[in-house]
Amino acid sequence: MEAASIKRLLEQKSKAELGFYPTPFYRLTNLSKKLGVNLFIKREDFSGQSLFGGNKIRKLEYLIGDAKEKGAEYVFTFGATQSNHAMQTVEACRKEGLTPILYLVAYVEPDEQDLRSNLLLDRILGAEVHVILKNPGETEAEMSARSVKLAREHMDKLAKEGHNCYEISMGGASSIGSVGFIDGFVELAEQAADTGVEFDYLVHATGSGGTMAGLVAGKKLLNHPIRIFSFDVIGHDSSYLDSSAKLGNESLVWLGAKACLTAEDFEHDNQYFLPGYEMPSEAGNDAIRLLAREEGLFLDPVYSGKAFAGMLDYIEKGKIPQGSNVIFLHTGGATALFAEKEILGNLLDK
Repeated sequence: MEAASIKRLLEQKSKAELGFYPTPFYRLTNLSKKLGVNLFIKREDFSGQSLFGGNKIRKLEYLIGDAKEKGAEYVFTFGATQSNHAMQTVEACRKEGLTPILYLVAYVEPDEQDLRSNLLLDRILGAEVHVILKNPGETEAEMSARSVKLAREHMDKLAKEGHNCYEISMGGASSIGSVGFIDGFVELAEQAADTGVEFDYLVHATGSGGTMAGLVAGKKLLNHPIRIFSFDVIGHDSSYLDSSAKLGNESLVWLGAKACLTAEDFEHDNQYFLPGYEMPSEAGNDAIRLLAREEGLFLDPVYSGKAFAGMLDYIEKGKIPQGSNVIFLHTGGATALFAEKEILGNLLDK
């Protein structure tokens, strides 16, 4: 499909105007010289109505638009206590007159007397926050499932009282949310074309999979030649690609577009997430320091720092060859630099 045709489909969908687009797209001059590749950055961290934007804003434009169209009063969503998605959902709800309720799992248990980062912002924004602490012997997957169960029980209670509730999945990874990054890929492709550079690679962090599914679906629709390298920050198994393809296909159906994704359409690497989600890596912290000291820009230790570290390793090993034209998608999340010390690790040691 042509970009104009995709835009016409997007314009038919309900959408809350939450972001400021197009987000900046420009060359990182110092790092390009240092690394031997032509490196550009797409600043999704600039997307939101506040200082704390990120890739979730594009998804929330369509999700909140759908919630309002369906007459929702309450919006429920999930994540970790320092979830970027949860905080951006609260911001969006406040702007659009909806009541946000969060069910957040504590990978790192917060100190209620010293709230930090996104959890602090959630409270300033007046969200109703339920923190789910880990039970003895409970896995992280079980803890997340319990948070969803508790939230749905809460929604059922409100529904019986006559209130209309809307559920947004973790990370906004749904057929509606992922359409935001079909939209985002079209925007990026047009900005890239305007530079006159033929880009070889697009690099980004992936967690819940919604951004990845949308980007790959957008690439497929446009039949764009760029390769998308998705660096996992959670550590999913091979079923992740099947579920991401399914998600992308559901987004295409919802949009009214014709294309078909399979697991083979994804170039996904889960070798850089360790030691785990919300647990800092030495390579990720090195990447944060490198970008900060070469370009004056900040990544975060949970998402973008680990993806940037993966990209650096690909460049060093020649998987991204010297002279390549590369785009790094900055998905936001630098609020994590003000989170608990367990999330920062050794960031200040060098």
